[in-house]
Amino acid sequence: MSAELDFFDIGILESLEKDGRVPLSTIANELSISNTMVHQRIQRLIENGYLLGIRPVLDEKKLGYDWASFTGLTLEKDYDSSKVIGALHSIPEVTECYYITGSFTLFVRITAKNHEHMRKILYDMIDHIPGISKTDSFMELGCAFRRNVKITL
Repeated sequence: MSAELDFFDIGILESLEKDGRVPLSTIANELSISNTMVHQRIQRLIENGYLLGIRPVLDEKKLGYDWASFTGLTLEKDYDSSKVIGALHSIPEVTECYYITGSFTLFVRITAKNHEHMRKILYDMIDHIPGISKTDSFMELGCAFRRNVKITL
């Protein structure tokens, strides 16, 4: 897929990665192209699925969410995962959900305000989802870094 991207596409994506609010004119000046071309390229990147959106990165701790866990979920029947995923999606504190291999079927990231809030999410919400037979949580102690993949031609 990356073969379809060119120098200008990569430059636009790198600029947006640094600051999603960067004016199109700034990107245009950096790449020596027109604002219209930048706008058209961004639209094409969105339409082709390279750019899924431009969203804020929230500081969870400043918002009062001091606890996070990575929790592996073992399901009673793996083919029932869509029902479990639907139930997990309805819990706002579940911020990510992945299909994985190994001991678990799904791996989720949960954010909570404190240990009591985390306990309620795990025991009162997630443990009551039909189809989940076991959970195993690993408390997050902080994020060393998070980034998108490096784009190359």
